[in-house]
Amino acid sequence: MAGIRLVDGDNKCNGTPEILYEERWKSASSKTFDIRAAMVVCRELDCGNAVKVAATSLTRRRTRTETGVMVDCTGQESSVSQCIKESVNIDFDLLNIKIVVVCSDSVRLVDGAGLCSGRVEVKTHQSWTTVCEAGFDWQDAEVVCRELDCGRPLTLQGALYGEGKHPFGTKEFQCKGTENRLLTCSTSDREESTCTHGRAVGLTCSGPDDVRLVDGSGRCAGTVEMFHSGRWRSVRTEMWSLRDAAVVCRQLDCGSAVAAAQTEVLTSDTEWSVLTACEGSEPALRECSIFIFAPAKIVATVTCSDAVRLVDGAGLCSGRVEVKSHQSWTTVCEAGFEWQDAEVVCRELGCGTPLTLQGALFGEGKLPFGTKEFQCKGTENRLLTCRTSDREESTCTHGKAAGLTCSAVITLQDL
Repeated sequence: MAGIRLVDGDNKCNGTPEILYEERWKSASSKTFDIRAAMVVCRELDCGNAVKVAATSLTRRRTRTETGVMVDCTGQESSVSQCIKESVNIDFDLLNIKIVVVCSDSVRLVDGAGLCSGRVEVKTHQSWTTVCEAGFDWQDAEVVCRELDCGRPLTLQGALYGEGKHPFGTKEFQCKGTENRLLTCSTSDREESTCTHGRAVGLTCSGPDDVRLVDGSGRCAGTVEMFHSGRWRSVRTEMWSLRDAAVVCRQLDCGSAVAAAQTEVLTSDTEWSVLTACEGSEPALRECSIFIFAPAKIVATVTCSDAVRLVDGAGLCSGRVEVKSHQSWTTVCEAGFEWQDAEVVCRELGCGTPLTLQGALFGEGKLPFGTKEFQCKGTENRLLTCRTSDREESTCTHGKAAGLTCSAVITLQDL
């Protein structure tokens, strides 16, 4: 039976992972140990959410080879024993690094779409409690997102991610918004009557700020770099596709993925790089499989549609039409959105020509309707270059969100 521990850290919730395997404590292979494995470790140790996985140089170079353990986790397992792939030889002379896992030992987000969204739960006196919406404000949310390395708050709403099974805590947090940990904030006693069914805090954060596109035409196109273990590193690829690109565009809030390519570069960089493998549905690149490799010679490039996207469809070329203007996404109203407008959207997304255009076909979403109607000729390459006119507010009601299916059928499973 396997076990897990984190050693050489400040407490049991951070440190270097060691796995009890074949009756010996063995190092976890640094090549394949990623945030998904860390999620399982933190869960098994009752240490909240995984905050990060970092690779650090060994203090003394080791030239010998040791027997270690390779794991392959999806992130959903209840214990590391369910992830063990095989016993492997770890060649420390190759990269001379070790893995460090950091868990959020006293706060976590549960039942969300990823590491940065979910129901807020806090551990006090070794027991997890649910945080009540009453008295939990934006400043408190800022601290939670910061502590979990999840950027800034986006939405804060009661019961958004269910009620859970834990009782409500007895304290209200009174954070200034600048603290690094929730449990360092001032608290006050909460009135018991203020928390009833439907009041569990649901929080969505913007996500980690650890991906960027460089040497392109703007922040939504270029070569992919990831901030990992203290520096920006090239993302190396062997099978880079729109599936991976979709995750990058989603994390950067850059609309849909339009193109994904591999570029060979000449490099004298001696630092190791990262290789990613995504399913396509992950909210951030760090939640894909991450592997550590030698310097990159083939790097990943991405082009995103920074101002239009199709959401909640069956793939990259169908969904509810949403447009970004003034740095905010809005839903496009069916009224006034015509076939010529749809032709431009399908062309801009590299999705061929329109097949169907129908209101509410892909749901309503949570965003407000935009205030403009597009007046495209159908020959433009980008929707935001089309002429627009002001829309009559009364023309958009429930069931009027434009749903579009283009001729190119690109599903995540196909990529």
